[in-house]
Amino acid sequence: MTAMPEPVRAGSEELVLAFLAEAGDDYVSGEAISDKLGLSRAAVWKHVRALRAQGYRIEAAPARGYRLREIPDRLGELELRPLLNTHDVGQTLHWYEEVGSTNDVAKGLAEEGALHGEVVVAERQTAGRGRRGRSWSSPARRNVYLSAVLRPDLPPARAPELTLLASVAVCQAVRQAGVAAAGIKWPNDVLASGRKLAGVLTEMAAEVERVQWVVIGIGVNVNAAAADFPEELRGVATSLLLERGAPVPRALFAAAVLTALEEWLDRHADEGFGPVRAAWREMSDTLGREVRIRGGAAELTGVAEDIDEAGALLVRTATGLERVVAGDVELLRPA
Repeated sequence: MTAMPEPVRAGSEELVLAFLAEAGDDYVSGEAISDKLGLSRAAVWKHVRALRAQGYRIEAAPARGYRLREIPDRLGELELRPLLNTHDVGQTLHWYEEVGSTNDVAKGLAEEGALHGEVVVAERQTAGRGRRGRSWSSPARRNVYLSAVLRPDLPPARAPELTLLASVAVCQAVRQAGVAAAGIKWPNDVLASGRKLAGVLTEMAAEVERVQWVVIGIGVNVNAAAADFPEELRGVATSLLLERGAPVPRALFAAAVLTALEEWLDRHADEGFGPVRAAWREMSDTLGREVRIRGGAAELTGVAEDIDEAGALLVRTATGLERVVAGDVELLRPA
């Protein structure tokens, strides 16, 4: 078995950073930090120096204290934890500078007993992949690549609901980041301007009656410029940067994705698939359009009318209503 890569973990300076981040643009005295966190003044200064060495710009002013002015563009514990408002998802983070695939790392952790909500995040993937084994372009420190280990109380037949749930969470975060026209192509690609902006990859292990674990992999093109994409993808891929015309703080966006994911998981656990289905319909870039579907038993062409209670796509063809549970969807034109 291939050895698991070692994650980079935050030191005790995380407490100091969180306190400075909470203060926003205000100065915080060394004495206040010392009293609040139970550290000596010398320990506070030591942690400030350690944070500066990691790329944090922290101002120090006599009689005023410290102020956090800039954080490095990184998605580790120090950057993400102060931004998370979750009870499970992301509370344990495994950060890597580079991995083959975050899903592969997360599956290994799941097999070793990782808890519900543990998240793997990487700055770069060398073997990132999407649905049906396709590669996912993963340039370093441009985008968000993460995978969450989930342990839902679901029978295996209902696990596909989580794929659509994750696409709703990602689309919600994308819209909140300023791309209001983003929509979902069945089942789980997030599009903007007709081009792919994000994708979801779901993998699981299950017994006959229950799911052991589910790994939800999420890739979002955040600050990728056109030149960051392979030439063959430049006409079909986009990013938040390209759609907005301005960069997006990756840590804030990643935290928004994880927060939305947990909110929808909680609602799904309490209320079932109904609210997810309703939200997916509202965000859909597929329903009401003529589509071509490949990859199943036969190629289908028709109008995508709805998704059913299990998330399957219902397509009206010349011969009747077809229920599609898998396949590649090509959007042809409005119905």
